[in-house]
Amino acid sequence: MAPNKIGIISMFYARPFGTMNLAMLPRMKAAGMDFVELLVPEPGELDVAAARAALDAAGLDVVLAARVNLQRDLASSDDAAHRAGIAYLRACVDAAVALGARIVGGPLYGAPLVFAGRAPAPVDDDARARRIDRVVAGLRDAAAYAASHGVVLGLEPLNRFETDIANTTRHGLDLVDAVGSPALGVMLDTFHMNMEDPDLAAAIRHAGDRLVHFQANENHRGFVGSGHIDWPAIARALAAIGYRGPVTLEPFRRDDERPGVPLAQWRAPGRDYDDELRASAAFLRAALAAAWRDR
Repeated sequence: MAPNKIGIISMFYARPFGTMNLAMLPRMKAAGMDFVELLVPEPGELDVAAARAALDAAGLDVVLAARVNLQRDLASSDDAAHRAGIAYLRACVDAAVALGARIVGGPLYGAPLVFAGRAPAPVDDDARARRIDRVVAGLRDAAAYAASHGVVLGLEPLNRFETDIANTTRHGLDLVDAVGSPALGVMLDTFHMNMEDPDLAAAIRHAGDRLVHFQANENHRGFVGSGHIDWPAIARALAAIGYRGPVTLEPFRRDDERPGVPLAQWRAPGRDYDDELRASAAFLRAALAAAWRDR
């Protein structure tokens, strides 16, 4: 049996995921989930004390996913936005402590692109270096704060359409190594890796013990096992590096295949998808169990 816990992103059920949605937690457990990955709640979005009690009652662990924007952006040359980015990451750590989470992952460096309303633009090398320096300085501050609270931050590379700071596993590792804190590691998502890393299994092996969180997603964001990602190879790579951490499923619904329906837009569930989720988790667990058995 693999040591990895399998969980689901809260967006699978509701976005935003507020206090009224806590009743869904037992349903996640019944669908075979070990934990839920919650978006770090915005002010007033979630009763944190009630959420922690509901998580305990449902027998679910929790991981947090950070949400950056142009107003809280470590890479920004605007000092107020940069400082707000640091303050936000500290607030993420506080939320993790309050909810009983150990990991906060996401594109912590900021610099969101088209989905946040910022178009890509050329950057000369001096400007690039200044942006990276700002990111590293901000992450160093946030990592020190996380370390003092027993929280680990996971820096997630995103594809080229969502950021111009960290797109590949190597980009993410370079930033993690520049910060040099045990409270900052890399978080990998196979959806983004499929676009930017030439060899997903090799990238996982390269990350090694710097991998602190993992999201298992198909190339088309469908349920694991329904696309072309080589899950046995992914599982063997995770086992090879001894990754025992959580694995989040983050499927987006693809029920409407008519042309002109935006695939990048989150849509609320139109029916119960728990059977597909349960089968997806079972498929991944089987691949991981085989990889750990043969390790």
